[in-house]
Amino acid sequence: MKKALLIIDLQNDYFPEGKFPLWNTDITLNNILETIKICKEKNYPIIHIQHIADPSLGLAPFFIKDSEGVQIVPEILEAAPNAPIVTKAYADGFANTNLNEVLENLDVEELLVCGMMTQNCVTHTSISNKKSKNYKISILTDACTSVSEPIHLIGLAATLTQDISLISYKNI
Repeated sequence: MKKALLIIDLQNDYFPEGKFPLWNTDITLNNILETIKICKEKNYPIIHIQHIADPSLGLAPFFIKDSEGVQIVPEILEAAPNAPIVTKAYADGFANTNLNEVLENLDVEELLVCGMMTQNCVTHTSISNKKSKNYKISILTDACTSVSEPIHLIGLAATLTQDISLISYKNI
């Protein structure tokens, strides 16, 4: 079963100098960098997913097109420079994007999902799987974060009824 790593919204606005800093970002960033190394060793494709706010959907306080905050953090781009970037305007990485097409072109059957925010874009993309191709999904619990640890844990718990695996990045 061919696996791929989805790195969701590792963007400047979620880090301490950004417009919406999250909890535990340094540890999460380091864990994702380690995940990228593991995936490269195993020849798993890596896909960046980048949220760009759509002004037609209302005022957006962050992820503004062409801003510094919307950019994927440099360390992530340096670690996976040739990975395709799928842009999205909704929490769900499959909604109105070419993510399915990218995954189908890579013959992917299983998704390893990490990124920001656990209870929003990570879970929505993982659950959306039912509307697209039926991928096996594993959320890398220690390679995700949210606004706080309780919200992170609530987001993970919400996926337990969705046939989604929760694993450490160390076990991929």
